[in-house]
Amino acid sequence: MAKKSTPHKPASSKTTSKKTSRQSSSSLLTWLVLGVVAILVLYGIYQQITYANRRNVRIPEIDVQQAYEKYQEGVFILDVRQPEEWNEGHIPNATLIPLDQLAQRVNELPRDREIVVVCRSGNRSREGTLILLENGFKQVSSMAGGVTDWSAKGYPLVQGP
Repeated sequence: MAKKSTPHKPASSKTTSKKTSRQSSSSLLTWLVLGVVAILVLYGIYQQITYANRRNVRIPEIDVQQAYEKYQEGVFILDVRQPEEWNEGHIPNATLIPLDQLAQRVNELPRDREIVVVCRSGNRSREGTLILLENGFKQVSSMAGGVTDWSAKGYPLVQGP
């Protein structure tokens, strides 16, 4: 038994117009998404290059013994920890400026004195030292080992604000 063939009906111009409009919108959206992705990828590459360049700066670092000797001579001690950490124990006469505020508050620091930057273990103090170097400070160093090693050596700490 042979099937009857039905003549093919051409799509109306109204249907074709809707399809073309949807395809155009879809294509535009695809290009827009691809453009945003490309921008984000380029921004990520830029950030990695900037981060790598910052890390090529030599950060002056001293050990806890050297920091204690400088402390006894009256060096400016900058603590970049958070207030809660500071309250648990900090070096007497140190100044607290949390690392996340340091770049905006560098004008509060003396440019005519040597500064030793401290934190809990030595990581944030390296970042703080880098921020100061990038802002034109010349006499600045990071204390390796941080307040943890300072305390282990039996050097003075005070608690509270």
